[in-house]
Amino acid sequence: MVLQVSDNAKGLALAVASSAFVGTSFILKKIGLRRAAKCGASAGGGGYTYLSEPLWWAGMSTMLLGEVANFVAYIFAPAVLVTPLGALSIIVSSVLAHFVLKERLEKLGVLGCVSCIVGSVVVVVHAPEEHMPNSVVEIWNLATQPGFLAYAMTTLLLVGTLVLFFERRYGQTNILIYLGICSSMGSLTVVSIKAIGVAIKLTLDGVNQAAYPYTWFFLMVAIICGVSQINYLNKALDTFNLAIVSPIYYVMFTTLTILASGIMFKDWAGQSLSSIASELCGLTTILTGTILLHTADEGANNSAALLPWPLDKGSISWCISLSSDNLLKNVEEDYFVALQNSPPPV
Repeated sequence: MVLQVSDNAKGLALAVASSAFVGTSFILKKIGLRRAAKCGASAGGGGYTYLSEPLWWAGMSTMLLGEVANFVAYIFAPAVLVTPLGALSIIVSSVLAHFVLKERLEKLGVLGCVSCIVGSVVVVVHAPEEHMPNSVVEIWNLATQPGFLAYAMTTLLLVGTLVLFFERRYGQTNILIYLGICSSMGSLTVVSIKAIGVAIKLTLDGVNQAAYPYTWFFLMVAIICGVSQINYLNKALDTFNLAIVSPIYYVMFTTLTILASGIMFKDWAGQSLSSIASELCGLTTILTGTILLHTADEGANNSAALLPWPLDKGSISWCISLSSDNLLKNVEEDYFVALQNSPPPV
């Protein structure tokens, strides 16, 4: 007896594996960057020593595996299932950072992790079954329906307005300008990638889809939108604090991607109102957990910044001699403080 595995189960397994790979890659790359910084200029200081660090390359390879798994997951499962599970990568990286990098996970961060897990379970339980299109022509017919055409035209009009009239004036002060462009283009990237993935799967199954011009059209859209998405995400990261960019980008990207996929592929067709409401509640719980995780991370960084130097760097051992000469204090982790002409205690 052969056990039949549903497409949703395959997509779920790939999405979870993707999150595990991506979350682990952050830790490997950070360890590699730390080791490289001890041998030369850090990446933040413009150095490229990390390119010779094996652990950094291991992290990049792991991230690539995660992105490939995420790409394939969209072939088997709807975006309403795959996209929210990206939050699990934050949990993986937070937990590993706590145990491997000794970066303390605060109570608020634990609450965020629990919220993401609970929301993910709710989404998985109530996720709709994926309908596999028979050809790229069928996907083209879905993309040219009035509903999705209206969404695509609205998105492009919004992006064009933000780029032409708002980016130059408000881009450096309002985070929603860059992230609005990035998330909007990202939603079109995902539906195009899903179309390409289905075309590849059908071709491998013996039904050649390369002969259809629609396949190449979706590929062109994916490349253009993907490059634009990365470009404006980099602008946002370069201009604003990571702790602010990450949660806002995740919320906007996830919401718009699920909306675009729901309109084009009709992910919720045939589902009851209670199932749809449960999915939305699960999605809201995941988004809330993501914000809590980043809030906890930002709070920990701010607390560390408020500690007086050098107490935030390590412990101090003192060798004190009462004399009028310069006093040298021995500080662990290579910190030295010179006190000149210290008066004797009264």
